[in-house]
Amino acid sequence: MSEILEVKNLKKYFTKNGKTVKSVDDISFDLYKGETLGIVGESGSGKSTLARTIAKLTDATDGEIYFKDENILKYNKKQTKEYRKELQMIFQDPYSSLNPRMRCFEIIAEPLKNLTNLSKEEIEKKVLDAALMSGLSEYHLNRYPYEFSGGQRQRIGIARSLVVEPQIVIADEPTSALDVSIQAQIINLLEDLKKSLGLTSIFISHDLAVVEHISDRVAVMYLGEIVEMAAADKIFNNPLHPYTKVLISSIPAKHPFEKKERIALKVEVPSGTEKFEGCKFAKRCPYAQDICFSKKPELENKKDEHCVRCHFAE
Repeated sequence: MSEILEVKNLKKYFTKNGKTVKSVDDISFDLYKGETLGIVGESGSGKSTLARTIAKLTDATDGEIYFKDENILKYNKKQTKEYRKELQMIFQDPYSSLNPRMRCFEIIAEPLKNLTNLSKEEIEKKVLDAALMSGLSEYHLNRYPYEFSGGQRQRIGIARSLVVEPQIVIADEPTSALDVSIQAQIINLLEDLKKSLGLTSIFISHDLAVVEHISDRVAVMYLGEIVEMAAADKIFNNPLHPYTKVLISSIPAKHPFEKKERIALKVEVPSGTEKFEGCKFAKRCPYAQDICFSKKPELENKKDEHCVRCHFAE
């Protein structure tokens, strides 16, 4: 697979009450054409900030992001506009991410009007195609968001992201606000679109069962860092990082009589402003030893592109 996006040493820091919060802390990874990269972690791990930084919806503190061999962090306004045609986002909340004063047609057409010079007839055709592709009907296009269910609203969001035919789509928790039955429909829709359009995507979620189902590779984030990254089957069948093992142990059993042992953590998630000399997970880790508190582990390739940030991953 050919590389389509390269993230190198990306950082996004915020200041909170005079202290620094490292929401994205020196993250590097490659995204390959046609794959779905799942990104998982608890709330506050930096998943959404990473997505928004890659999409240039928030400015990076440091690092590089290469798309077509160009560092997009150095783009001017015109270049950023072109980049946004190539990378679109599906947002978490299908209620707040749609303008209640705009009809469905106008919402889907908005990226075309802002990012292209298409004629009215061309826009109408592309909007209809995107709507039908996303599971909406032509008669839906004249309705307002309040007339739709949550699942239908998310389909509008998906249509809006696809209408400019982007090369990359970032889905930021696209099913978390939906009922379980509707979640399955949206996941199946995204899978169908990936096959039919050859989409490259980053799928962000705290729901590991969903990520396991949809992802080719998975990156596990903890307090702004990637602590493990590998093919999805390796992550779920042979997790190496203690934090990944904790997350997987929390996935509900698939069968009523299946017994699963949950791994208990020592303490709550540390404050985002806390400073660490060693591993950020050490205080909570059931396997931590002295070196974990004094020396920071690097993200290392242990075997066959299975990367992990842990002194005792072996």
